[in-house]
Amino acid sequence: MSFKVAFIGAGSIGFTRGLLRDLLTVAEFKEIEVSFMDINPHNLQMVTELCQRDIRENGLKIVISATTDRKEALKDAKYVFCTIRMGGLEAFATDVDIPLKYGVDQCVGDTLCAGGIMYGQRGIAEMLEICRDIREAAAPDVLLLNYSNPMAMLTWACNKYGGVRTIGLCHGVQHGHHQIAEVYGLEKSEVDIICAGINHQTWYISAKHKGRDLTGGLLEAFEKHPEFSRTEKVRMDMLRRFGYYSTESNGHLSEYVPWYRKRSGEIMDWIDLGSWINGETGGYLRVCTEGRNWFETDFPNWMKDPALEYTPEHRGEEHGSYIIEGLETGRVYRGHFNTVNNGIITNLPDDAIIEAPGYVDHNGISMPVVGDLPLGPAAVCNVSISVQRLAVEAAVHGDDKLLRQAFMMDPLVGAVCNPKEIWQMVDEMLVAGEAWLPQYGAAISEAKVRLASGDLVPTLADNAGAARLKVKSVDEMMQDREAANKNAGESDKGKDREKVRSVD
Repeated sequence: MSFKVAFIGAGSIGFTRGLLRDLLTVAEFKEIEVSFMDINPHNLQMVTELCQRDIRENGLKIVISATTDRKEALKDAKYVFCTIRMGGLEAFATDVDIPLKYGVDQCVGDTLCAGGIMYGQRGIAEMLEICRDIREAAAPDVLLLNYSNPMAMLTWACNKYGGVRTIGLCHGVQHGHHQIAEVYGLEKSEVDIICAGINHQTWYISAKHKGRDLTGGLLEAFEKHPEFSRTEKVRMDMLRRFGYYSTESNGHLSEYVPWYRKRSGEIMDWIDLGSWINGETGGYLRVCTEGRNWFETDFPNWMKDPALEYTPEHRGEEHGSYIIEGLETGRVYRGHFNTVNNGIITNLPDDAIIEAPGYVDHNGISMPVVGDLPLGPAAVCNVSISVQRLAVEAAVHGDDKLLRQAFMMDPLVGAVCNPKEIWQMVDEMLVAGEAWLPQYGAAISEAKVRLASGDLVPTLADNAGAARLKVKSVDEMMQDREAANKNAGESDKGKDREKVRSVD
């Protein structure tokens, strides 16, 4: 069986390497074509060398085609993995630091809130260029598997404006599934779930063990758990108030709703600093910065470490390889996918990108009708969907008025800032992101004039956030290489992508 898989934004080590391992674990896929593309030649070379070493030591003859030419990588590809981070860490820092001046304290800033909205503006502009190249160079029946955040916004833009069939993929459902099983002392395989909502705000509306409902006792089970009772306070409170557990981590979830991060003096009541993902201010930015620095220093040791084993017991839980396996071999796979709603969740808008159970086999990707979400979870999702819709249309049309409205409608931004502050924050973020926002040329010029006028709303220029930790030096990370490698693997969640160039 032979077909081509292209990785766009392949210059991460852990994430690309893991996806490739999962794919080449499938017995029928030992002769597929693989292409890697990234605009950073150095990162591309590192990941290619490492993956090629893995392939060789697993006895396969596949030769990775690595290039900085996107169309070349996409030529005749049947499947495309997208793992880009537009603007790299330079732009990411502005997503966190500028909102902090206005009192908006984010843990991640890549899905919703001020950072996620601006991340979407950069990403959508580039994703539409990627879709253009896919239409021109890839196979006619190509499927785009998007792992890039903000998942819902990018997948929405690709399906509505990109002209490419796109499915968004995330691992949040799997992680929460493990947690639910653990608090009941069960294995994940023993707990059957139905999860539905929107990416990073998906709800476990059903959890059963041998037909017995587990949702009713879930809050009590989490409250008794020695770790989760400390690290998942936001998720537990949402479970308490809305009746259902949410997929997303404590830190992520805290920035999507208006209640847990709007008063700096209360943020520590809801978060835990044992791991960045539990709510640390700018935690993911710190992890990504440390991870990039660590890759640069420690890469030679990665080449000396044992190769990944392409065996079923080492295969990961990311949906991508299983989707391709189902489509190509006919084996049935059940997962949770992000796709255009079109009636799947009946009380969410049809045009929204929802996350819900799906099945894959030779017939394609089938999404059963879930029906109505419970009213409370649906209300939470609908607020975010309104922000996403505004942000997508703003990015596609370069409409800064819609962009400002998206900021105003965002739950946490709206809880913290007044309209004048929001308008000025958007001006600052547009100007800071000028290199990656070609659609906003006129708006950025006008924003520069306003910012230079001197008639500005006062800001908290020295606000370090409620729970910000120092970025570790390479020397500090060397004291515990195992922890540094784990940290670097987590940093691959979003992928690091440097400033975009015109020939991408």
